[in-house]
Amino acid sequence: MEFNQEIATEYDKGVRRTLPRYDPMLRLSQTFLHYALKEQADVLVVGCGGGNELKAFGVPNPGWHFTAVDPAKAMLEAAKVKAKQVGIEKRIEWINGTVMDVPKEKHFDGATCILVLHFIPEVKEKKALLAKIRSHLNSGAPFVLVSKFGDPNDPEFKELVTLWKNYWLDMTNLSAQKVEELMKGTLTDSSISEVEIRQLLTDTGFHRIANFLKTNQFGGWICYAD
Repeated sequence: MEFNQEIATEYDKGVRRTLPRYDPMLRLSQTFLHYALKEQADVLVVGCGGGNELKAFGVPNPGWHFTAVDPAKAMLEAAKVKAKQVGIEKRIEWINGTVMDVPKEKHFDGATCILVLHFIPEVKEKKALLAKIRSHLNSGAPFVLVSKFGDPNDPEFKELVTLWKNYWLDMTNLSAQKVEELMKGTLTDSSISEVEIRQLLTDTGFHRIANFLKTNQFGGWICYAD
């Protein structure tokens, strides 16, 4: 996706409409990482977006340092502003790119990939992303993955998408046409089933996989690097 500054600002509001349980998801992710990591830790944040994860994880854990990755410059700029507002900017290294741009010699004590995987169209590319993340993790490192999931051709999935669309209409002043534009691409083959997501995690070197979030067509999984 290509973002400009206007979209970056809107994203911060829209992400909570996209994922109605967004804030509880962040709190649960922070709890998982907090108890899995030491007081001093290096954490990789893949697709840092507008900086909500960095704020959620960085403020209560002053000994953590982050490498924040995002291909959209406007999103990184929005994240930098948020990081400065909460006083954590000195603990963050920024990479304007994808996880493939993370130097191969860098290793981390934990990682997150939240609301990123479903934007990658091909399964082999999803697997490559997860494998690259795993290659940067120390053995036993905790990992949080949150993604849209399901079969776009499944009638139940389509019902959930309709509910999602109506939720947007209820929670915003956007027109039906605008909501349709924002949801463009939802019914695509980029979504895969939970079984496939779990298999990808297993195949790329993760274990102790547990689902901690299911809301509409989104899910979240916690696991550890082998």
